[in-house]
Amino acid sequence: MESILIKVITVAAASAAMAFAATGACAADSVDQLLKAAQAEGAVYSVGMPNTWANWVGTWKDLQALGIKTQDTDMSSAEEVSKMLAEGENATADIGDVGFEFGAFAMKKGVTMPYKPSTWDQIPGWAKDKDGHWCLAYTGTVAFIINKKLVKNPPKSWADLLKGKYRVSVGAVGSAAQANYAVLAAAMAMGGSEKNLAPAYDFFAKIAKQGRLSMVDPVVANLEKGEVEVGMLWDFNALNYRDQIDRKLFDVVIPAEGSVMSGYTTILNKYSKHPNAAKFAREYILSDKGQINLAQGYARPIRAKYIKMPAEVQAKMLPESQYRNARPVRDFAAWTRTSSRISRNWQSKVAIHMQ
Repeated sequence: MESILIKVITVAAASAAMAFAATGACAADSVDQLLKAAQAEGAVYSVGMPNTWANWVGTWKDLQALGIKTQDTDMSSAEEVSKMLAEGENATADIGDVGFEFGAFAMKKGVTMPYKPSTWDQIPGWAKDKDGHWCLAYTGTVAFIINKKLVKNPPKSWADLLKGKYRVSVGAVGSAAQANYAVLAAAMAMGGSEKNLAPAYDFFAKIAKQGRLSMVDPVVANLEKGEVEVGMLWDFNALNYRDQIDRKLFDVVIPAEGSVMSGYTTILNKYSKHPNAAKFAREYILSDKGQINLAQGYARPIRAKYIKMPAEVQAKMLPESQYRNARPVRDFAAWTRTSSRISRNWQSKVAIHMQ
């Protein structure tokens, strides 16, 4: 098993070694050296990367097969950064998985260790720090999940939503990040931005005035009970819920005009007791095999367009063409300010019209 896994990651690195050498990224020969150093350290301790999220269990099993012990403690992105800060040189965590905006935050706090994997040039510029302090491994994009039994003309776009007769569930706007991003997705699709959510408020107000804006949260239990006709979720949640309940019953689509894309990045602890194992974990996560592991857990790999997915894994995902108008968050400072006012604005501009 070990020799097969080494071959998988070494061949992937070798094919791009010449291209990556000039960038300072890890080339094929140094991937082998890194693996040997990681094996000598013998373990990697993670935070915020539980078995049940994004199929991290697949990656942990692969690393264990290579002789690297793994152990995770689940916690939020903010807790991960706080832990690394508080422990300093007495670190008990080597690597964490945090929300997009926390990558730069952790770097500014001085707790990150830079490392560019061999696949560095296949990671979009917006999804990484130029020096390798953080880089997204997978993304989330706001999608529609549609109960086809209840909705006879499934919407493919934001414009379709305005013409429908079904109820639309956004979730707890103001208190749930997923629901807040659904508002941002609508704004971006209609000419708004992280600074300007007015187009989204106008859009949802129209649906509210029609009596079609639902207060039902689009969680798996409510979807299963048939209480959600059209809901807005991260694509990885929507696809997972679809398959948990009945994939024939639900459609999942990225709205045609556009949506918002965020994601998660690994951060390597500057004070790690297993620094080579932490670096190799990132290397493996960004390799073809590591990216396929994530896709098996419904997380869209950041290198998706460069990877040939096994048919059974591809069947879990949406076609790449659906993401052509999805846009990443560019201005997190503006989004932080704007999102802090969402609850008040939603109540005064949208909820006031609900029947």
